[in-house]
Amino acid sequence: AGLLRQAGVPAPEAVLALMRAAGGLRGAMLLDADSLERLEPDRARGVRATYMDRADAASFSAPSGTSGKNHYQEALVLATKVAHAPHILAEICISDDPDYVTGYVASRELGYVRIARMKEPGSPEGGRIFLYRGPRERLAATLDFIERRPVLVESLPDAPVFRAGDSAVAAVSGPPDDAENMTDKAGRADKWAFLDERLERLRANGLRRHIRDMASAPGPRVRCEGRELLLLASNDYLGLADDARVKAGAAEALVAWGAGTGGSRLTTGGLELHSELERRLAAFKHAEAALLFNTGYMANVGVITALCGRGDVIFSDELNHASIIDGCRQSRAEIVVYRHNDMADLEAKARRYADRRGLIVSDAVFSMDGDVVPLPELLRIADRYGFLSMLDEAHATGVLGATGRGTAEHFGLAAAPDVTIGTLSKALGSEGGFVCGQARLIEYLKNSARSFIFSTALSAAPVAAALAALDVLCREPERVRRLRDNTAFFCASLKERGMDAHSSSAIVPLLVGDEGVALNAAERLFEAGYFLSAIRYPSVARGRARLRVTLRSDHTPEDLAEAARQTALALGSARRG
Repeated sequence: AGLLRQAGVPAPEAVLALMRAAGGLRGAMLLDADSLERLEPDRARGVRATYMDRADAASFSAPSGTSGKNHYQEALVLATKVAHAPHILAEICISDDPDYVTGYVASRELGYVRIARMKEPGSPEGGRIFLYRGPRERLAATLDFIERRPVLVESLPDAPVFRAGDSAVAAVSGPPDDAENMTDKAGRADKWAFLDERLERLRANGLRRHIRDMASAPGPRVRCEGRELLLLASNDYLGLADDARVKAGAAEALVAWGAGTGGSRLTTGGLELHSELERRLAAFKHAEAALLFNTGYMANVGVITALCGRGDVIFSDELNHASIIDGCRQSRAEIVVYRHNDMADLEAKARRYADRRGLIVSDAVFSMDGDVVPLPELLRIADRYGFLSMLDEAHATGVLGATGRGTAEHFGLAAAPDVTIGTLSKALGSEGGFVCGQARLIEYLKNSARSFIFSTALSAAPVAAALAALDVLCREPERVRRLRDNTAFFCASLKERGMDAHSSSAIVPLLVGDEGVALNAAERLFEAGYFLSAIRYPSVARGRARLRVTLRSDHTPEDLAEAARQTALALGSARRG
């Protein structure tokens, strides 16, 4: 896993899990290195690296004094070809030969790195994964190179030889069966140099992020870096984080219950406040029961990995949040990605897996685009093919529906998804996550969701704050209406200035494309007194950078009209350079 991470793979453990789950795939699995979407045209066949050989021999002969096939030479030749294929980031391989237990990781950056004892002797398990990072329109060229382009590799050693400092893929290996010193890079003077290189690449590509510290509570206006700014980057949609009633609830709970909980709820016990909030959330969402998690991220990962495993299938929207993607990866289930909000594509894929147990999972409001899932169709497909349905309502709770109860209310549905995920950290102005559903689901998650079982429970203050926020929301549903009105007004103001702006939620994306232009525009707006986000890869696809505006119920029309004017000016100036 460490070698894959060093090669630039963001989720190496998930890659290894997919390789173990691949089973009898004869060719290689071709994965998108970032999303882990499978890209091979024929999944049963895989991708076959062919038309490569030694330049000085017709076959892979065994070293002198041995018999059988020379696995080492064969692997070097194959790894050399694959590593030089366009847009291939890295390869990992474990032979399915029961008598050969050594595998390798290869890339242009790392070289060819042998790893001793990757499996137990006699095991027939094996697999190969090619990791792709590039535009989809170049995928055909990559496949053509791997499967059809003839390649000859020169000067192959008969057996592994330690050659410190040599970075050519065809000639580099670690010393055989040396677990303490597996690669030729071990003697490198600065083991942290790779981080410096990666940080520099991020900076050069306009992708390096930094944190701005605020010097005030997060309201419609904030103080930051010595200036007052209109905040257009907060998910505190209803302005409850700084509400006096919410803060009073948190303060009273802090005095009454203390600063921390001291352990997980299963080992140390919970607070009465935890159970009270769970009852209130379940009632608010018209569910039988609810369970608190420390974050919405942990809720998604914990629920997905508890419900799905090897042999199951998960259907996931291509624009789902990273927490959903990570939960899918960690589950070891087969992941089927469907086109964004395309229910015809989802149904076509669900039909092919109708005999499998599985889960359809989607964001309710997509955090980078602000659009809403077509929930009635998703629920129909899930019910028709017998799959569980799961919806992440992080950006829908308190936003969608006349009273802020979310997506089902928005569509006027009596039925809800089988699993509803929510967060306390956005419209409810606090911290934490939750899941709602049937009582048996919640009971199962208490005993199976690792991110719940092995985490210290939420402290009293955010729990009490969320309870107070729920009270305010239920008593003052007009906050939801004001938020909706502000969104419509801001989009109309942008359109008056020639900008394409629309949203069904409180998130208004302004597509820019170029990362540098997006950053430049955001900096110009910051200087003008507006704090909003420039969203870049990996939050969105390369070349799809944008300004992301999030609105609040306590923004004023006057502020939003001027913000629209300044945004148009900043984008125009940034595009002109």
